[in-house]
Amino acid sequence: MELSLVVPAYNERENLAPLLDEIASALAGRTYEVIIVDDGSTDGTLEALKALRARHPQLRIIAFERNAGQTAAFAAGFRAARAPIVITLDADLQNDPADIPRLVEMLEQTDATAVAGYRANRRDTSWKRLQSRIANGVRNRLNGEVIRDTGCSLKAFRTDALRELPLFAGMHRFLPTLIKMQGGTVTEVAVGHRPRRHGKTKYGMWNRVLRSLADAFAVRWMQRRALRYRVREEY
Repeated sequence: MELSLVVPAYNERENLAPLLDEIASALAGRTYEVIIVDDGSTDGTLEALKALRARHPQLRIIAFERNAGQTAAFAAGFRAARAPIVITLDADLQNDPADIPRLVEMLEQTDATAVAGYRANRRDTSWKRLQSRIANGVRNRLNGEVIRDTGCSLKAFRTDALRELPLFAGMHRFLPTLIKMQGGTVTEVAVGHRPRRHGKTKYGMWNRVLRSLADAFAVRWMQRRALRYRVREEY
């Protein structure tokens, strides 16, 4: 198996069938699995996923008892992944699965530990773009980062590196920074972005800017307290 796609889903029932169809088209000829983590949905997401398994044998389902948040969903998917490369993306169809091969190609052709997508042409309201720009700037300033779009979920990682990361609530926004803290390298690739077709956004000013500020301080503390040493000899 070449790829494990990890997709958190919270009340995304109407987006699941087209998402899986687009993934199948984008990854034709590759071996992959799609791990969709139902984060305590209440709209019938789990039932829809079970029905879709008949058409999509690559689909694996992890269902939480209750809503635990996006980082928890990613963590569960990372533990379950069986391929050497993990792709993360949202279930809301705003990430375009057609961009996945480009991320994988960049990862395979370089020594990078991760490839982070950045939305070159965001299809959101001006208010939402402003919130994201502020949140991204705050995170980068506090953490000494230059990641162009920390809020873009479309990323590619080497699985073994992901499993070494310390994950806590809210840490999904800082995966590239955590990779660098472990000695890894991150490169970036422009990806597409689409307007949401179904369902409602799960993010507003509180969890996009204010909560991410607290999370950025937590990561800053981790950066300052991280163990740094190099072994000169060992017998």
